[in-house]
Amino acid sequence: MTDPQQGNAPADHLLTTPGLLPDFIAQNRSRAFGAGLDPFAYERVTGGLRDLLEWPVAFRAQGQRLVAAAEAYAEGGAGVSAGEAFKAAARWFHYAVLLPHPDRALTARAAAEADAAMGRALALLDPGHLRVEEESYAGWLRTPDGGGGSPAALVIVVPGLDSSKEEFHDVTEALLRRGSAVFTMDGPGQGVRAATTVFEADYQRVLSRVVDAVEERLGPVPVGVLGLSLGGYFAAMGAAHEPRIRAAATVSGPYRLTGWDDTVPFVRATLVQRAGSPDAAREFVRRVDLRGTAARIACPLLVVDGGEDVIPGVVNGAPLAAEAPRGEYLLVPHGDHLLGNARADWLPRTADWLTTALTTRLG
Repeated sequence: MTDPQQGNAPADHLLTTPGLLPDFIAQNRSRAFGAGLDPFAYERVTGGLRDLLEWPVAFRAQGQRLVAAAEAYAEGGAGVSAGEAFKAAARWFHYAVLLPHPDRALTARAAAEADAAMGRALALLDPGHLRVEEESYAGWLRTPDGGGGSPAALVIVVPGLDSSKEEFHDVTEALLRRGSAVFTMDGPGQGVRAATTVFEADYQRVLSRVVDAVEERLGPVPVGVLGLSLGGYFAAMGAAHEPRIRAAATVSGPYRLTGWDDTVPFVRATLVQRAGSPDAAREFVRRVDLRGTAARIACPLLVVDGGEDVIPGVVNGAPLAAEAPRGEYLLVPHGDHLLGNARADWLPRTADWLTTALTTRLG
C-alpha cells in the first residue's frame, strides 16, 4: 500500500522514517504498561529493533514464547499459570499489529493468534465465558459469576483505531469485579475482524446487533458501553442512536477529527488500511464528528480525557461532555492518550460510575 500523503512512497518507507522508531516506542510505553505488558520485556523487545518494520515479528516472538510457557504449564497441571500465560501472550500478539505494516498477512496472523490465545486463556480461567460473533464483529461475553445467574448489568467494551479486545483486560476485570457482565469486542476493521472487514462510521448499527445477540444469551439487562480512543466515538454513536444503551463512557475519545490534512502520515496510513482505501479513509475522517449528535445522547455519559493527550487533527472530549444533556467530564491533567500512565486516576472511578449508572439511574 502507499501512504496518500507520501506520493508513491510505500508504507515500509514511512515505517523507516528516521526518528520514528524511538518516538513510537516512547509514545506506546505507557499504553503497553497500562494494558499489562511486562515493562522489562517491553524494553528488551523494543530495544532490539532497528526500525518499525521489525515490530510485528519481535512482538509475535514474545507472544509465541509465552504460548510455549503456557503449554508447558498446562502439561504439568498448572492450569492457572497456563491461563495467565496465554492471556499475556494475547496482549503481545495484539501489540504486534499496532502499526500500518505493509505485510497485511503477517499482521492478520498476529491478530488471529491474539484471539486464539485469549480463547485458550478463558477456557482455563473463566470456563463459563461465551464466544459471540458474526461476520462484522467477534468477542467474549463474561459474567461475574462465571456463567451462572443473571448479572445486574452488561457493559460493552469497544476498542479504537488500532486496538482490539485483547488490550483492555484490566478494564474488563474492573467491571466484572463490580458485578457487571462484560462483552469485549472487535468490530469492523478491528482486531480479528480487521483482515475481512473495514471501519463502520455508523457504529450504532454494530452495537445494535451486539445487544440483540447478547440479550439472546442473558435476557433483558441494562446495557452500557465503554469506548476507548476512537472507540469513544463509536460508543457515543451507539448512545445517541440505540435506545437500549442506558449509560456510556468514553476514554480518550474524539469529539471530532478536524480534517484529513490535519492528521499525521502515520495515522493516515493506519486509517487507509482499516477503512479499506484512501477514499474510504477520507470519508471516514469526515464522518467522525459528533457536532449535532452529542445533544442526542439522552443517557448518562462520562467523558474521560488526559490533559497530556494532544494528537494533531483530534478535538478531545470536553465539547462532547458539554453538549450531551447528562454529560460529565473527568480530566486527568497528567494523563496521556488512553491514560496508561494514570490508571488509578480514572479506571476505578469510571467502573464505579458505569455500575452505578446502570443499576440505579435508569430513568
